[in-house]
Amino acid sequence: MELSAGLGRAELLRVAETVAQEKGIDPVEVIEALEQAVQTAARKKYGLEHEIIAEIDRKTGEIKLFRQLEVAEEVEDFARQISLDEARERNPAAQEGDLILDPLPPIDLGRIAAQSAKQVIVQKVRDAERERQYNEFKDRIGEVVIGEVKRTEHGNVLVELGRAEAIVRRDDLIPRESFRNKDRIRAFLYDVRHETRGPQIFLSRTHPQFMAKLFEQEVPEIYDGIIEIKSVARDPGSRAKIAVISKDSSIDPVGACVGMRGSRVQAVVQELVGEKVDIIPWSSDPATFVVNALAPAEVSKVVLDPEGRRIEVIVPDHMQHIAIGRRGQNVRLASQLTGWDIDIMSEGEDSERRNREFSEATELFIEALNVEEVIAQLLATEGFSTVEDVAYSELDELASIEGFDEEIADALKERAAAYLAEQEELLVQEAAGLELAEDLQEFPLIDLKTKVTLAKKAVKSLEDFADLAADELVEMLAGEVPMDEATAGDLILQARLVLGWIEAEPEGDDEVEAVHDTEERAETTS
Repeated sequence: MELSAGLGRAELLRVAETVAQEKGIDPVEVIEALEQAVQTAARKKYGLEHEIIAEIDRKTGEIKLFRQLEVAEEVEDFARQISLDEARERNPAAQEGDLILDPLPPIDLGRIAAQSAKQVIVQKVRDAERERQYNEFKDRIGEVVIGEVKRTEHGNVLVELGRAEAIVRRDDLIPRESFRNKDRIRAFLYDVRHETRGPQIFLSRTHPQFMAKLFEQEVPEIYDGIIEIKSVARDPGSRAKIAVISKDSSIDPVGACVGMRGSRVQAVVQELVGEKVDIIPWSSDPATFVVNALAPAEVSKVVLDPEGRRIEVIVPDHMQHIAIGRRGQNVRLASQLTGWDIDIMSEGEDSERRNREFSEATELFIEALNVEEVIAQLLATEGFSTVEDVAYSELDELASIEGFDEEIADALKERAAAYLAEQEELLVQEAAGLELAEDLQEFPLIDLKTKVTLAKKAVKSLEDFADLAADELVEMLAGEVPMDEATAGDLILQARLVLGWIEAEPEGDDEVEAVHDTEERAETTS
């Protein structure tokens, strides 16, 4: 675009209209850019100390220039101020602090001024174009877009999307796939960011939602909302699992996604470069969902731990390698799909573990409760595994065991209580010889056994304890006191609060709730 001294008024508006059409932006933004360009040229003409305002008539293209002056009682800056008396000569209603526009004669845009004005216009147009691109594509986050490969740089693929350019980073490409210039590429738009060089549009072919969107395009029931995709897990280029549920009981969600002779799923697999897809029926019951997710493996039994969101899955011996999958792929994807940590164990391993636990519990009861092997085995068979289980159980519960009566149950509870008291006394004596600091002794959220175990490993004060990391604490207590990282982290946090290393959150109710939760976890470990 050229700005010259002889640029006519009507031609000025035509230029603005042409630029707006070329760049796909609002003509008003171009006019505003022209006004700023004229202001820049006028300031160079009249002096940078002046506050120049340019106005372009939107109908005629006429350019008007003004010098903005502030009304002041005493003029200190003649370039930007006007006296109250002089202002009132022009406008009797003028008051101190008002702004007055003083008309200036039009300027002849010389070559240098025109070039400067052109640079301002180009920059403003570029900024407006970038803002338009950002606004256009930020509203398209979550869509699948199709573009043309422009070039590749260091493994990243640059994609042309109309007037915009997007990037598929190396990590967002399916392994072993490659693209050449001019190739058509389909990808998931997952982010748009404002950056110095303009809006950056990020695409992905490995994102789990890319596969979900492909199914939405291939399966009308998903597009219509009859079938819902609940979750997706992918190992890009290798294998994926997708969980679906139908809102219409007459429609099989898995069958609908597979299609006639597998036509629908094959269309998705082809786009994903042969990625094998398992379509899983979703269930609100975690155990059922996990069993479905581990397909094609058969499952014998599941044991849920809702608090830790862990699930133990027992499978036939010959199915263990299928359930785990090559390099743990099947169980890893099932875990991602369901949101549960899954532990796979064969029936043989489960049997060995139960026999070991039974033997250990039997030996413990024989020694601690001074009972015959038959009684110890009966306790272990009924699910009692610790002396605490016996001591704190209801009398009726013990008496209901076959071969037991109230007298035996009462005697067992007494012996268990005596054993625990003896162990507590031994712990107290042991703690006395370990020189535990008073602040750790009085810290209520961990029991004496835990304190003694820590003291043996040189953690003897509350400061020592607070300085630990959660995984470090779990490792120290391994084999002595069962504790997970979440509980360990909470206990360390409370110790730091007591020491004043950190401040409590202002929400009192939440803080109290967190402390109670920590206390409950601590009791669980005792």
